[in-house]
Amino acid sequence: MENISIYNVSELDVAEVLPYVLAFRRLLFPMLDPNKIPQDLQDFEAVFLQNHTGTFLQARNEEGALVGVIGMMEYDYRFPHLNIDVQQTVEVARLFVDPDYRRTGLGSLLFEQLMQIAKQKQIERLYLHTHPFLTGAYEFWLKQGFRLLDYCDESGFPTMHMELMVSELPVINQLQDNILSKELFLMP
Repeated sequence: MENISIYNVSELDVAEVLPYVLAFRRLLFPMLDPNKIPQDLQDFEAVFLQNHTGTFLQARNEEGALVGVIGMMEYDYRFPHLNIDVQQTVEVARLFVDPDYRRTGLGSLLFEQLMQIAKQKQIERLYLHTHPFLTGAYEFWLKQGFRLLDYCDESGFPTMHMELMVSELPVINQLQDNILSKELFLMP
């Protein structure tokens, strides 16, 4: 994996990024009504680009093709059974990596860049949920440092709720090493 650029999605990118995200969502969740668009995607710019805790990153190959995305948004405390206090918490969402770029480390690089932004924004906790039918997702998030909070049924789906306290992570210097050794270019 060479010459991958990872940078923030801007308002100019939304017209390409949003359909990419929606297509991935349809592929991974064929059981969901594709006409019911989640609120965060309906309000993409307000949630990810204009909110001070929001961020959405894109990865592009050397030809400029979109090959991966990840976002974080203000957590809305919609799962009252979880013991998540009012610390500065964001929800990690929409990590999608093109099939041709899976198992190359791109997902980890996207998450590492997101972590750097979370630290800059003084985020204390990252929350996410995933599902066992998303092959490898739970194991991926465990490798990133997340821990399981709860495993339960949410709206008919087995769901794994996970968290990562930013202060519990060691300083991530590996990202810079990866950039130099793999000739990746990360842009602001």
